[in-house]
Amino acid sequence: MDILSNLALGFSIALTPTTLFLAIVGCFLGTIIGALPGLGPSNGVALMIPISFTLGLDAMSALVLLTAVYYGCMYGGRISSILLNIPGDEPAMMTTLDGYPMAKQGRAGDALAISAVASFVGAFLATVGLALMAPLLARVAYQFGPAEYFALYMLAFCTLGGLGSNNQAKAAMAAALGLALAMVGLDQTTGMPRFTFGNMHLFDGIDFLVAIVGLFAVAEVFFFIESHGKNSAIGVKLGKLTMPWKDLVATRWTMLRATLIGFIAGVLPGAGASLGSFLAYAGEKAIAKDKDTFGKGNPRGVAAPEAGNNAAAGGALIPMLTLGVPGSGTTAVLLALLLTLNITPGPLLFTERPEIVWGLIASLFIANIVLLVMNIPMVRVFVYILSVPGYILLPGITMIAFVGIFSLTGSSFDMLMMVAFGVLGYVLRKLDIPTVPVILGILLGNHMEDSLRRAMVLSDGDWTYLFSSGISIGLWTAAVLGFVAPMFLRHLLKKPKTPAFAAEHMADHIADKD
Repeated sequence: MDILSNLALGFSIALTPTTLFLAIVGCFLGTIIGALPGLGPSNGVALMIPISFTLGLDAMSALVLLTAVYYGCMYGGRISSILLNIPGDEPAMMTTLDGYPMAKQGRAGDALAISAVASFVGAFLATVGLALMAPLLARVAYQFGPAEYFALYMLAFCTLGGLGSNNQAKAAMAAALGLALAMVGLDQTTGMPRFTFGNMHLFDGIDFLVAIVGLFAVAEVFFFIESHGKNSAIGVKLGKLTMPWKDLVATRWTMLRATLIGFIAGVLPGAGASLGSFLAYAGEKAIAKDKDTFGKGNPRGVAAPEAGNNAAAGGALIPMLTLGVPGSGTTAVLLALLLTLNITPGPLLFTERPEIVWGLIASLFIANIVLLVMNIPMVRVFVYILSVPGYILLPGITMIAFVGIFSLTGSSFDMLMMVAFGVLGYVLRKLDIPTVPVILGILLGNHMEDSLRRAMVLSDGDWTYLFSSGISIGLWTAAVLGFVAPMFLRHLLKKPKTPAFAAEHMADHIADKD
């Protein structure tokens, strides 16, 4: 009953005309920001903070606007991922694996519709979880120490072999390259430069946004030029734009499973939506019977990461509100806003300022509905991007990439680095080496190193501390199985199909096309 009365309080605040207007504006702006390569939710929310102060918004109104932008960015990140193979932000890079192949098959509208519904399911159920289980899940997340986080990151890297490539050696090589690039810059503990070769520009390390835009956006431009657009989704003849009800029904359990995985990943402080998206995709592929179709346009490969990353976005609010520990980069920005407004997150926030917490939760419910209603009709508009001639669209993409990176970093060196990463992405894809492990290595490398160092400091150098809890042992076991099992099971997945099976599969494929 307390929850119902608290929600009633929240909706009484959220349903005021001003709050509704801010939620709608935030959702629209967030969708646009999320679709722009390189910006992402962290930068989008950060850009809106000075605007909220300029407008003179109170604490509740500012939080509603910024969280609506946050959720809108999570929705919008899928647009460029599916249409152009350019992730709008880091969580959306998993969507490129199957979303872009669907676009190349003329099913861009289907992929966008599936991702919109999956995003709604993940975010809506995560908001329900936020309302019901915030105190409980905050205590669970508090059980994760440096040893558990290191094991979690090892699990991520050990299962990379099955994601971007059929060759585990190449995927492991790509992950190692990503970890090596993450080591560039000043050592966080000693302050000594590592792998900078005397270049002052590298002292701060390699900016993740520079790497992701280069490896995806610039490399895609190179491939378009080389193939004259033959292997691109640009200019592909699009199928009839209708709601893919069959695919939505077929992926319903995928969405629920991915929501649970993403929500748990979001609750873990520091894990964030990127890890939630990755784990949701990896988990869905692990239990799928048709593993070979992942990475080639499987609708479940779109639904899983989208539900996972949006659920993680909701889950990341739990440690921020209940512990004052940001669950992701974006919630770190939101935490800074709360502290600026003299609001101290923690257990007492729920009793001392319930209108803030429950008004925010009610606004998230409203924002999710607004985003679904807004995004489904706009699928047709988004898909028409592919009908723009390549000689117009590609220079526009390149200009956005360069302007976006320069506006964020203000460094011409970073633009040269972006081009270098574009060349690297081109070479890697030519060698059939996946680029997603490189990105994840850059993204998680510093966190992984920090967790290992903290574990060694706490244990006085005793490496057995990494296996000292049931959680860490379970994660290590899953990591070993995730790396070793595909080596023995891969040949079972390539059994020759019987003629009857092949005929039935072809009939289903023709029926789907009709």
